Amino acid sequence: MRNEQGLQTVAVHAGETPDPATGASAPPIHMSSTFCVDAPAGFSAHDLGPDSPYLYARWSNPTVDMLEGKIAALDGAEACLATASGMAAASAILFTFLSAGDHVVVSDVSYAGVAELARDTLPRMGIEVSLVDLSDPANLANAMRENTKLVHAESPVNPITRLTDLAAVAKIAHAGGALLSCDCTFASPIGQRAIELGVDLVMHSATKYIGGHGDALGGTVSGRADLIKRMRIEAGIHHGGIMSPFNAWLIARGAATLPLRMRAHQEGALKVAEWLEAQAGVTRVLYPGLASHPQHELAKRQMKNTSGMIAFQVGDAARGRALAERMIEKLEMVHYAVSLGHHRSLIFWMDTAGLLASSFRLEGVQAEAYRTFAGDGIFRLSIGLEDAEDIIADLARVLG
Repeated sequence: MRNEQGLQTVAVHAGETPDPATGASAPPIHMSSTFCVDAPAGFSAHDLGPDSPYLYARWSNPTVDMLEGKIAALDGAEACLATASGMAAASAILFTFLSAGDHVVVSDVSYAGVAELARDTLPRMGIEVSLVDLSDPANLANAMRENTKLVHAESPVNPITRLTDLAAVAKIAHAGGALLSCDCTFASPIGQRAIELGVDLVMHSATKYIGGHGDALGGTVSGRADLIKRMRIEAGIHHGGIMSPFNAWLIARGAATLPLRMRAHQEGALKVAEWLEAQAGVTRVLYPGLASHPQHELAKRQMKNTSGMIAFQVGDAARGRALAERMIEKLEMVHYAVSLGHHRSLIFWMDTAGLLASSFRLEGVQAEAYRTFAGDGIFRLSIGLEDAEDIIADLARVLG
């Protein structure tokens, strides 16, 4: 047996063993909410240890444990916590490691739910929040304070594909005594080895690429065992945002093919992005795998796979909205729908004025920096596993 297995092997086998009761090769789904024990046990989550028996599904579950072992291995981390959704994973990080009087730096462009949580909920709880463009590490250095406990990045950011130099911001965060978390959903564990770049807590919406089939909500956070243990007690057991065993089983089944799928997503996305750049009605294409992406050199250094997420502009907001209406009516294969990372291609219009006024609420220099990528609005296109030529033919039906 090789000492270090390849990612495809890890994706298939990590966390799994044949069922000891039946010999079944595929992992079982343990749907029980409670478990019988053969000796008296403590009734506190603080009594739990690595050899503790299963007692109650909110504390631990064999099927969820299997998925956590698989994702920890894919992320190159010591441990993993699986949660009910990607937002539950983000909340687990923020509410475990922050208290009233603490300061957190959050990427000023991030998943909308995280952006709104940082802007609305954290300040209400007495947590100081700085919203910072982390594409320039100097911005983080200027934002750090004595009470900064956490820096939360996202790379690539949703929806504009802007990157953060994770190794650079990790050094700054750690020098200031803060943890660094990063939402790596757009990249997946295959596209970005964030632990190796210095990230302490790697977060994914497992609903997206890890699950890969658009049929199960879930989130994961990977990191050092001591950090994940704190999150398991605080967020999993006390807040209760745990993943169901059935969703864990579905997501683990998807994760087994993640390396193969990410290879196909990247291959298809590059072909579609190159085609989009040649279209007269498309004014800008943003894809980290393209030489035209403003951070392409960083993408080459930091990303092992540039994923399947494309953003493109078509002119002003009125043209974007009109084209969105045409897509809803005429697209035959690409689904006009939110979400991303599924086996089928998805597209959605994201109006800049609306996002700046609602989720992001950026002004001045930060608003202009967002518009540098997004213009008046972008179509966020998640390339699925269809043949690239068929995706192109479907888009040509509405772009031509």
